[in-house]
Amino acid sequence: MKRLAGRVAIITGGASGIGAASVKLFVAEGARVLIADLQEERGKQLAEQLGESAAYRRVDVSREEDVRAAVDEAASRWGRLDVMFNNAGFGGALGPIEGTTVEEFDITFDVLVKGPFLGIKYAAPVMKRQGAGSIISTASVAGLQTGYSPHLYSVAKAAVIHLTRSVALELGESGIRVNCICPGVIATPLAAGSPDVSEAGLAKMKAALARTPALGRIGDPEDIARAALWLASDESSFVTGHAQVVDGGAYAGRPWSKQAEWITKPRPIRMYRPPGR
Repeated sequence: MKRLAGRVAIITGGASGIGAASVKLFVAEGARVLIADLQEERGKQLAEQLGESAAYRRVDVSREEDVRAAVDEAASRWGRLDVMFNNAGFGGALGPIEGTTVEEFDITFDVLVKGPFLGIKYAAPVMKRQGAGSIISTASVAGLQTGYSPHLYSVAKAAVIHLTRSVALELGESGIRVNCICPGVIATPLAAGSPDVSEAGLAKMKAALARTPALGRIGDPEDIARAALWLASDESSFVTGHAQVVDGGAYAGRPWSKQAEWITKPRPIRMYRPPGR
């Protein structure tokens, strides 16, 4: 039995990277998926590739009317909405705080925080009528730990984590689960800094960062897609308000081989004993 048989999902940012990997996996597991993205050519190509189980709609997640229309289309096309995966994102404002403009602040939060907020807001009524549903948002380990990403990206992802936990307490009473995923570095166009990065470019990035996390590699989009599948399926039916870290061990700390020698080198333990004992 396929894990998402008969279910309907919306995946924002579904035309590339983590979103596209999730679309493919959800369809393979029996779901019908609305690909919500600004990248029209890629979104349409992916929908055509997957046939009747997928459709594309142009959606800017910072625009309320776009998100509302996407939810309406999925529910009217397939009769229900079981999974809302708020995945769309970008790197946001870069550079020191004194050089960050209010416009850059607004754009960053419009996509990274307002986007998930709108996805939750409009998915909730449909799922309440059904008495069930799974809402998932892409957060980041940057929302749990600073120093590895731009200021506003870290703050926005922390907000997504807290929004997840808070709303889970409300919607859980209606049978709706609300969770988020905290990826580490993933080999995607977003992480590479270019939507048109080649496979060779992604391979170069993976090689350069391979020893960063404990598992000796950075993630692939499929690693996050599998986590999203678990949260979307009945296998996680008792999980809500959870920030699921999927990062190869990066958040846990530095790999053993990169820690100080006084920690990793074996030596006899010398216990202090007070004089006369």
